[in-house]
Order: sequence, then C-alpha cells, then structure tokens
Amino acid sequence: MTSPLAHELDVARRLARNAGRILLEVYATDFDVVEKPGGAGPVTEADERANAYLVAELKRAFPGDGVVSEEAADTSEAARFARCWFVDPMDGTREFVARNGQFAVQVGLAIEGTPVLGVVYCPPSDKLYAGLVGQECSLEVVGERRALRVADVLEPTELRLVVSRSHRSRRTELMRSELGITRVMESGSVGLKCGLLAEGVADLYLHPSDRSYRWDACGPEAILRAAGGVLTDFAGRPYRYDGREMRNTRGLIGCSAAVFPRVLPVLERIARETGLLSAEA
Repeated sequence: MTSPLAHELDVARRLARNAGRILLEVYATDFDVVEKPGGAGPVTEADERANAYLVAELKRAFPGDGVVSEEAADTSEAARFARCWFVDPMDGTREFVARNGQFAVQVGLAIEGTPVLGVVYCPPSDKLYAGLVGQECSLEVVGERRALRVADVLEPTELRLVVSRSHRSRRTELMRSELGITRVMESGSVGLKCGLLAEGVADLYLHPSDRSYRWDACGPEAILRAAGGVLTDFAGRPYRYDGREMRNTRGLIGCSAAVFPRVLPVLERIARETGLLSAEA
C-alpha cells in the first residue's frame, strides 16, 4: 500500500535536487553577494533563482497548498492554508559564500501547523535526507538509499554535540560545559545538523539564539522526528507552523526523544539565566 504523502515526498525530492543544480550553477561562478536589510544576512543570485523555482513548482504541483519561503516578503499563506510548504532555497548562505560546501536546499510540509514531511539536500555532497513523520526517514547518497534512526546515547557526557560554523555563542559553551560534553563538531545549515542527528553521527544540536525562522526548521524537524528525534524550543515545546509567528525566538534544541528529558532541565535553566527565555516563555 502506498504511504500517505508518498507523492508529496517524491515531488519534494525532485524539486530539491533540481534547485540544488541551480545553486551549483551559481556556485561555479564569481557571484555577487548582497546584504539583506537590517543585518538579516547575505543573499545571492543562487538564493533568488532557487527560491523562484521551488515556489513556482510547488504551486504548480499542489495548487491548493500555501507556500512560505525565506526570500518572499509575504508569509500569510501559513495562516490561510491547512497545508503549507516551508521553503529555504539555500540554508547556509554564509557557507555558500565561504565555499565550504555546507549549504542545503530545505523543503518542508506542515499540515494544521505541524511538520509532517521534510527534505534536505546538500548539492556538493549529493546527500539527500527525507522524512515522513511516523513513517520513514532515509538518506540518499549517490543513488543509494538507507533508512536512518537517531543514536541511542543516553548519558549526557557521552553526547556528540553539533554546532554552527558561523553562529557560536557563549550560551552554547555554557550548556556544553554544564552537560559535561567533550565531543563537538561544526556544520553549516540547520538541515545538515539535523541530518547528522538522524544519521546517528551526532546526538545533540543547540541553537540558543532567536536568529532562525520556520523555513529553517520545518523540513529538518520532520526529518528528525521521522528518525526518532525531537526539535523544540529551549522551554521544551515544539514550534507551531500556523502563521502566528515566523521567527524561532526561543532557540532550537535537537536530539533523540530518549535523551531529551535528561538534557532539557539544564538547557532550559541556562536559557532562562542568560535571557533567551523570558519569564512568560
């Protein structure tokens, strides 16, 4: 029997690969970089071309769905449609500009505000993570596909922490030290970090900052949840994808569902002590 949303996942895989080809076309050139207004980060021709392609093709394939993307000013469709796609045409633009290969196309589908499907594609390595929550999580590399499951590490001191290449912070170091973690790796892109968790290569992802958005998290969250993990804010609550807010103001924690209750009390306490979480959060 065909799995629910199998067609949507196939379409998302295909579109992510095609968008990845667009990114690589620009990557091979001497491209220009423009800073977004208000210090929101860099943008390139690659972001804009891949974004236009993904939005148009998703609208064509699923005319009854909403689409929200990083490179579009209007995010109202998340509130107006029960099914809404969240698109980040290139998560890791700073990594793209640095030419270190740590960037990805991210496509996620939320239904009634909850992520159900995700695809993250890294064009330089040809790695494609795909997940259907409650059904399957897989990694395709150079034409070979295998199922994924998060690692079963339960002792906090044994966790392998993955952090951002370009957004290291004092909060992250405090949390690492408090948990007694000694093994730390760096990766660009929210999606690639969640992919490492889904693969069982890393065990904990921390982003103790308000500088990420729903399009950064929807696809990666679906992949991580499909692999037996969780992605929440630092109060331990999942974000909603129903249009009420777009910014992940309370940071991101990613890990296995099993180790989550063991690390959350420490992470939440430090988040409150350092001002990431308000008294109301």
